[in-house]
Amino acid sequence: MKEYLEQKLKEIHLELETIDMDGEISIEIAVSMIEYLEKCLTAMREKFLSLKNVKEEDEIVFFKEIKPEILGFILYFNKIHTIELKCPNGSNITFAEYYQKELDSLTYFFERNLDFYQYYRSKSTHMDGHYFIRNKRSHLLCLDSVHYIIDSEFSTGYDYKVAKILCNEMLRIYLNKKMHTLDKQTLISKNRASLPLSDLKWTGPKTALIEIGYSFESSKFMNRGTANIKEIMIAFEIMFNIDLGDYYREYVSIRGRKIDRTKYLNILIERLLKRMDEDDSL
Repeated sequence: MKEYLEQKLKEIHLELETIDMDGEISIEIAVSMIEYLEKCLTAMREKFLSLKNVKEEDEIVFFKEIKPEILGFILYFNKIHTIELKCPNGSNITFAEYYQKELDSLTYFFERNLDFYQYYRSKSTHMDGHYFIRNKRSHLLCLDSVHYIIDSEFSTGYDYKVAKILCNEMLRIYLNKKMHTLDKQTLISKNRASLPLSDLKWTGPKTALIEIGYSFESSKFMNRGTANIKEIMIAFEIMFNIDLGDYYREYVSIRGRKIDRTKYLNILIERLLKRMDEDDSL
């Protein structure tokens, strides 16, 4: 069983790597991941229930760590699907109010489940026998209503609560990034308004502009070498009306290229040389 679960988790993480978990997650991607993960969980249920005489320590590990990880991603993608589907039309202020409301609901969940959250995050184990063994629930523990509708063969009730914690922690990051993007868009628009009227926009890959930005910072040609990468990237964003996102993370990817690490700078050089050659031939 251990080998099966490890292989299944490996397959799931490989599938997750095919999407940009740190970027925008479309409704279509969310639905696709929900369907895939539900199939994985169903297969895992069949495998788990086919086992005879599961040891208590193995059952605890399964319902405390393994199942919640998969279920947490299902809840996460389902919530993103709901958030994006119900997102209202309007200004950045409208979007910000909507995302803030979603963030507030996460705070309410953590406050409502503070005792269990502290137990789980402190890696405590003294209540595991009550929380993560099937059919051992105690009505003295103030059970949520979910306990009365769960699949008692494949849930303890608290595995769902762990999954919800994992889901909400990912959602907090996702929503904060949404809010940060809105703040940047507002800042860019405000600063562009003070510039001469221009429709100049960056229409190439973001990675190309980030590569150029790091080359500017490395050249020390700006502000006598005192301009830092943040100042340069903000200037690019304002000038070209673009949000470059997490440019440091993209820089790490650029550094990790096995071939042609300065891919876009090389394109600039090649095209400028070609133009010079063409002009020389006139």
